[in-house]
Amino acid sequence: MNFYNTKIAFINHYKKFYTLSLIIIIISLISLFSKGLNLGIDFKGGTIIEMQFNQNLASDKIRSGLLKQELGDIKVKEFGDSKTFLAILEKKSGKSNFISEIKSNLEKNLNQSINFRRVEMVGPKISKELTEAGIYAVVIALVLMLFYIWLRFEWQFSMGAILALSHDVILTLGAFSIIGFEFNLSIIAAVLTIVGYSMNDTVVIYDRIRENLKKDDRASLLDLINLSVNETLPRTLKTSITTLLALTAIYLFGGEILRGFSFALIWGVIVGTYSSIFIASPLILIFNVKRDWSEVIDNTP
Repeated sequence: MNFYNTKIAFINHYKKFYTLSLIIIIISLISLFSKGLNLGIDFKGGTIIEMQFNQNLASDKIRSGLLKQELGDIKVKEFGDSKTFLAILEKKSGKSNFISEIKSNLEKNLNQSINFRRVEMVGPKISKELTEAGIYAVVIALVLMLFYIWLRFEWQFSMGAILALSHDVILTLGAFSIIGFEFNLSIIAAVLTIVGYSMNDTVVIYDRIRENLKKDDRASLLDLINLSVNETLPRTLKTSITTLLALTAIYLFGGEILRGFSFALIWGVIVGTYSSIFIASPLILIFNVKRDWSEVIDNTP
């Protein structure tokens, strides 16, 4: 397909896309408030153990063996293959023999030796600090983005960019709530990456809109925005597709640890590309950006 000479009327149908986004946002918010996020050990605190067995084993059998030790809420899932598992325990302890007792008791219950490859413990104070730091990181990023766009463009562009970014963040959190992927610090990093990616995509389109506004003061604002989106479409699609190819490879072959992180980025790239075209761009029309640009445009090739 040739994306260099497209004349797609993206903005003419913005009400349909706004309705679609509103429905998805409502579903996301309902899921977030009713179901919440599947918070990982980084935010809840607890003990995480990566264990390896000599033979294939069912996760239910491991969970039953751990439940007998009264360790609180327990989650066990296969981690890469049917011999390696990840156990997330609600209980945590500073006792030196806490992990060794779990290991010996589990070996007795399952009647086989176990290799604890990784053990991590997070206390309630640390998990609370990490939660607050994660929230602050996302909020500060959004505020700084708002300030940057406000300095570079008119206020209409700034508000459009922030609303589009908020749209992306809500949809990403909603996806994690609905699907149930573990939400940990690496996902916070992914959300911040999504914010940067989406902002970059939006700024490229906004920059072209501003250039076209300066070049032509007679064409309707709707036509100019459609023209700008079509002119930047090849760049947008190339960037998104190549990024998605790399992220899909990480999702499929990167293992369990990177699955949630790569999914967040894949979803974020898709949502970010969608929002820059169908959410951020129409807001310039809705806010009715000014047309009296006095800055001279350099048309030198």
